[in-house]
Amino acid sequence: MVLLTMTPSIVEALTLHATPKRPAPAQKDDETTPSPQVTTDEPSLDEPTIGKPISHGQIVDLWRNLKSQGDSAHSLEQLLRGANVYISPPPPKPEPSPQYKALMARLRRDEEARAYERMMNPHSGPKTFHDRFPSAAHAFAEANKPTSAEDLGDDSIFVTQTHREVTLILNFLASIAGVAGTLWVVARWWNTPARLFLTLGGSILVAIAEVVVYNAYLWRMGESKKKQKKVEEVKEVLETWVVGPGDDTDPKTIIIQEKEEEAPDTVRKRHVEAKTET
Repeated sequence: MVLLTMTPSIVEALTLHATPKRPAPAQKDDETTPSPQVTTDEPSLDEPTIGKPISHGQIVDLWRNLKSQGDSAHSLEQLLRGANVYISPPPPKPEPSPQYKALMARLRRDEEARAYERMMNPHSGPKTFHDRFPSAAHAFAEANKPTSAEDLGDDSIFVTQTHREVTLILNFLASIAGVAGTLWVVARWWNTPARLFLTLGGSILVAIAEVVVYNAYLWRMGESKKKQKKVEEVKEVLETWVVGPGDDTDPKTIIIQEKEEEAPDTVRKRHVEAKTET
């Protein structure tokens, strides 16, 4: 059963005319037992008000009753104009249980006590995680402390690797752009779609070639590192020197005296040759 809301025209029709009553079902002649009373769940139309519920069947009966009385001012379309589906109001909330009331009263008292405590001690703010667990950060740092120097990493190596990767990407882009521009200029006599496909295909081929060459380079570098690790370094003593006194002498510390520098003689001397007698 569809319930609709009463419109002003329905309220006016119900006020001017009597409440429509549905005809009772006809009884057969051979029936001897009285038929039971048929109870319907249709809403009451005793006090019509705008917005109150009314069934679609009651609206049709009202229209037929008005039509039989010769009232042509209220048509079925006019009666239904502005009507909406009636939505019954939600049921009232159930009364809370005594346990719920006692719990809410206790929570209110606790909140009032906390508010009074905050008012009396305004500097004591809410406890943070650090206040409740002061050693948690230290324990976390100790658990994640690096165990070796390799765990710390090297900023210079990271910067070098990043610079190499950026340079490699720029070289790839420069190669692809150069080949694309060259093909576009060379095929300037072709139509635009052909030039576009030629440039796109050449760029893709250059990109694939760059990737293949770089992978080959990395593979060669890896192989050379493996071969270098396999080579064992052999140390051999070719010649020895013995520095120090011999075994037959008593090892003593020999102090080398510093040579005294002679003062330069500023007096001019004459060299006289010795005469030999004949």
